[in-house]
Amino acid sequence: MKSRIGFPVVVAAPSGTGKTTVCRQVVSRDPKIEFSVSHTTRTRREGERDGVDYHFVDQAEFMREAESDGFLEWAVYNDRRYGTSWRAIEAPLAEGRDVLLEIEVQGARQVRERRPDARFIFLLPPSFETLRARLTGRGTDTPEQVERRLELARRELEAVGDFDYAVVNDDLEACVRDVLAILEAERRGEVDALRARFDPDRAAERLKSGE
Repeated sequence: MKSRIGFPVVVAAPSGTGKTTVCRQVVSRDPKIEFSVSHTTRTRREGERDGVDYHFVDQAEFMREAESDGFLEWAVYNDRRYGTSWRAIEAPLAEGRDVLLEIEVQGARQVRERRPDARFIFLLPPSFETLRARLTGRGTDTPEQVERRLELARRELEAVGDFDYAVVNDDLEACVRDVLAILEAERRGEVDALRARFDPDRAAERLKSGE
């Protein structure tokens, strides 16, 4: 019997939507999926661990990896570089485990081109006002930075049609359950009902109309 090959799962979302929390919850509850630890040039935040939350590297090291085609995808986001190395996904996929990539919209486009077997989930806030409140409540950005992130979120929303699913993160527990259900449906190959339920274009229109 042929052993199962895993598939990459891309989760993207505007900053402040809660994608890191959702992704960590999904990985902790689903033994069939592994978290891909990205490289980044941004400064480590309080409580973050190198090699667990990100591989924190300087600009020169990041670009050496990029120029040697060491990344499946990489992008510049908010003046910082982020990338997923081939090493982070190839071994677990070969072992039959799925791999979750928590990345930006720019990187998701590259994965679409280079890994046609990947599945794509876009997380949305319930409204832009909720997103503004979440970004402000984090206390890590100035008011000007919050406005820039909101403007970027509106631009990123234009890419939602490139994704297979769009899930609203209004309630964390419900959102995590929805993502877990999507993963199981993809493994079974029974996706029609959930792709209709989480149709990206309809979700984006609801968000825009509720601004």
